[in-house]
Amino acid sequence: MNKYYNAIAISLIFCFCAFGQKKLLDIETLWKLGRVTLEDISPDGKLAVYSVVNYNISENKGNSNLYLISTDGNSPSKKITNYEGFEGNARFRPDGKKINFLYNGLLYEMNSDGTDHVKLSDIEMNGFIWSPAGDKIIFLRDVKYRKSTVELYPDLPKANARIYTDLMYRHWKSYDDGHDSNVFYVSYSNGEVKGSPVNIIGEAFEAPTEPNDGIEQVSVSPDGKYIAYSIKKLTGKEYTLSTNTDIYIYDVQNKSSINISSFNKGYDKNPVFSPDGTQLIFNSMLTPVYEADKNRLTLYDIKSKKTIDLGGKFDNDMDNALWSMDGKTIYFTSAINGCKQIMTMDVATASVNQLTNGVHDITDYRYANKVIVASKVSMTESAEIYTVNASGKLSQITQVNSTIWNTIDKPTVQSKWITTTDGKKMLVWTILPPGFDPSKKYPTLLYCQGGPQSTVSQFFSYRWNFSLMASNGYVVVAPCRRGMPGFGQEWNLAISKDWGGQCMKDYLSAIDDACTETFVDRNKLGAIGASFGGYSVFYLAGNHNKRFKCFISHCGMYNMESWYGTTEEMWFANYDIGGPYWEKTHKKQYEKFSPHNFVDKWDTPILVIHGEKDYRVPVSEGLQAYQAAQLKGIPSKLLLFPEEGHWIQSAQNGILWQKEFYSWLNQYLQK
Repeated sequence: MNKYYNAIAISLIFCFCAFGQKKLLDIETLWKLGRVTLEDISPDGKLAVYSVVNYNISENKGNSNLYLISTDGNSPSKKITNYEGFEGNARFRPDGKKINFLYNGLLYEMNSDGTDHVKLSDIEMNGFIWSPAGDKIIFLRDVKYRKSTVELYPDLPKANARIYTDLMYRHWKSYDDGHDSNVFYVSYSNGEVKGSPVNIIGEAFEAPTEPNDGIEQVSVSPDGKYIAYSIKKLTGKEYTLSTNTDIYIYDVQNKSSINISSFNKGYDKNPVFSPDGTQLIFNSMLTPVYEADKNRLTLYDIKSKKTIDLGGKFDNDMDNALWSMDGKTIYFTSAINGCKQIMTMDVATASVNQLTNGVHDITDYRYANKVIVASKVSMTESAEIYTVNASGKLSQITQVNSTIWNTIDKPTVQSKWITTTDGKKMLVWTILPPGFDPSKKYPTLLYCQGGPQSTVSQFFSYRWNFSLMASNGYVVVAPCRRGMPGFGQEWNLAISKDWGGQCMKDYLSAIDDACTETFVDRNKLGAIGASFGGYSVFYLAGNHNKRFKCFISHCGMYNMESWYGTTEEMWFANYDIGGPYWEKTHKKQYEKFSPHNFVDKWDTPILVIHGEKDYRVPVSEGLQAYQAAQLKGIPSKLLLFPEEGHWIQSAQNGILWQKEFYSWLNQYLQK
């Protein structure tokens, strides 16, 4: 094996467990894993509550339950809910005596040991938090602001049509149904929800914004007088052209809000009040319409109304920020060289230090009474809950999937820094099959990441699962190509307006370097990817110089002009490509980088996968690519999911996806 490889995680080869030889990870086993989410930590730091989703494949649905565990790890976890459906958004009441949670959107309460469940309200909620005094519940709820077609034409009750007069009429996987998420609060006392909910927005604006933002976009001051929230006060065409969300602070007493981030025309999100209530931190992206700008921290002083940029000295993103109890330290997460870690910042000096180390991703964490609990994953480990001590050491306290993993022979994950065509250093992850034999040759996959500004970190996916790929006999090459966060802003920014440029050279540099290894079979190479990764596959199909023997593209952009004319978040298209295809100044971008302009060079088998409810990259992109391959006589297959969007979320659809994925690879790379 190449001496420059740095073996990070070594799997035991031909190892045996107490019950015999370990087996390989397969599709069925992957779907047996419980999907763990950290929910909350008790105010005294002694207990953590988490949820686990398990899927019933035959019924094609998942079920979520809540569990309680002590953070000292000295006692086993306890299952505290067992309803049919989804329990989540669990929060300890501020006094620690109760745990509240949502069951299918309704608010429930139980004792802190998980006993005596009581439904508190029939108010439907999309997420909630407590006021620190425990006298109010702040929650999200959809409000209907626009009439449906049936309401406009009551004399035509069976008419089936949608009518729109503005943009943002559909987003990600759903059409506008006339509703917007707003922020509410309702009074609470002695186990009862009292009075009518108060809508602190009361306007047809999204708070928070779809599709990914939730209750983390709301924060309550320690004295309960103020509610901070992120909102996008734009609609229609203005909405689709702008990333300008703002942080507002609502005064509960006088029922009015002020915008504290009007100076910034980019994203402002994730407000968090300091422990003494005198300050507020929130994330800001300072470049308008650039959704992947550095996610820096901004500090707002409540009294002076002045803001301070805390992110100037740090060259990577600052996500999931929390205050220490004394208000002197801010915790946050950031991708550092392909691994997501917990970081600390000294508020007085803005100096940053890395708290955790290791080859993993910290996907979430909570802090209370000087205790940190976190969820951690890696390419070979699904999520579990850990404690993090003052020196950054992680100690596992849950064992949700340990029984399964103890029977699995895991792949080996390695990292390597290679030199790109323009002389830069690029991190490349290589995942080797279980039982790896360096004297053998293996079919090899080039993994193309989506985003385009998302990192190839130590994530654990239930579709693009590197462990499953390696367990099926493939070496996986996953380069941290141009455009990925975690390697400084210059590297991250380099992808914009250069989609088919240096990024594609980075991909080819990675696979060409891999081919110098004796164990890589250069005659059995495949390229795979979704979203921007799917675009990358389409582009490489016309620009790979016979390197690859097959391709798989999921929800990829094929024709940049038709994509621009049918996608919804125009701020993304305008920034990353440069602007509309009808403006001459941007025409060259479309000509140089649109995959359909190179389809004359397509000659390699390709599987095209798409969700018909994908409005981010509309299904017409996949249809065009498949039709071109068919008309050119190229072996090709089209896999369509009528009810799926940009992601595959149904259990049986997910398994079908995997079966078709490996069937295609095996047909062309395992012969």
